[in-house]
Amino acid sequence: MTDSSLPQPRATVILRRAWKDHRIWMISALILIVLAIFDAAQARATLVFTTDALLGTAPFLLLSIGIAAWATATGADNLIARAFTGAPAMMILLAAFAGGLSPFCSCGVIPLIAALLAMGVPLSAVMAFWLASPVMDPSMFMLTTGVLGLEFAVAKTLAAVGLGLMGGWVVHLVGRAGGLSDPLRDGIGNGGCGGSKVRAPKPVVWRFWTDQARRAKFSREALTVTLFLLKWLTLAFILESLMLAFVPAETITKALGGTGIGPIFLGTLIGVPAYLNGYAALPLVGGLIGQGMAPGAGLAFLVAGGVTSLPAAIAVWALVKPRVFALYIALSLTGAFAAGLLFQLWNMA
Repeated sequence: MTDSSLPQPRATVILRRAWKDHRIWMISALILIVLAIFDAAQARATLVFTTDALLGTAPFLLLSIGIAAWATATGADNLIARAFTGAPAMMILLAAFAGGLSPFCSCGVIPLIAALLAMGVPLSAVMAFWLASPVMDPSMFMLTTGVLGLEFAVAKTLAAVGLGLMGGWVVHLVGRAGGLSDPLRDGIGNGGCGGSKVRAPKPVVWRFWTDQARRAKFSREALTVTLFLLKWLTLAFILESLMLAFVPAETITKALGGTGIGPIFLGTLIGVPAYLNGYAALPLVGGLIGQGMAPGAGLAFLVAGGVTSLPAAIAVWALVKPRVFALYIALSLTGAFAAGLLFQLWNMA
């Protein structure tokens, strides 16, 4: 019998580390290898489709990378703290807009949220920001425009801000009635993903290139975002090509097409378990719309999936008490359905 306490073979350690760091690339490669073995023609078609899709998205990809790296290097992301001062109504409004326009991901925003709640910032404003942030950011807007068009990108931005406003006001009214006091779990203070702490707002250095440390930060962020987007988009375009090849268009049209509320409701529910990643979901939804998915159902899928995706949901569950988590999920699904319904009505007008 082997002793589990003994050191693991070096090869095992290397493989586990490689899987942890590069699993998305490995999954993409595995899909292509399996295709090459069982269907060489489809493997070639998938590779060509993925390459063409990446090249077509490249201008928007480069712009989104530049925006993310610039925000980090200049310190412009710290301006988000200004959204949480003033009267409740103004705080909710500014927080919703800040969430819809900020460069934070669903995980990176957790340290800020924890710090704000620990400092006593009203949950209404925090919830407005929290709901809007995972749905849209400048990088996401550019990529959404490139993949789904400007109208869809604007609709998704309005959905993010609207979701934040709705959530903020619902929480504000529930709070006035005496509910939702002490939202953080016991023992939670500053911290979140990686245990980092929120930074105090500092002046933004717009001419970041004059500072060597900020230039280095820009380069690191640009490389990190490039690798992140490239690996997820590669997997997404591979899956999209397979979906277009093997999923009958009539199935999509029957389930998610049409103009009623059924497809939008189904898109909202499917978005919760089927959502991969904000960037990976865009080409998948583009492919589905091309096969007959109703635009409203596509928007509902993206909004619901963005807010309730596994990383975001786990982070929220770890940070707040169950009743706040339940309200977060309820607001997410309700807002996604409403956004999809309104967008569908807009397209029918």
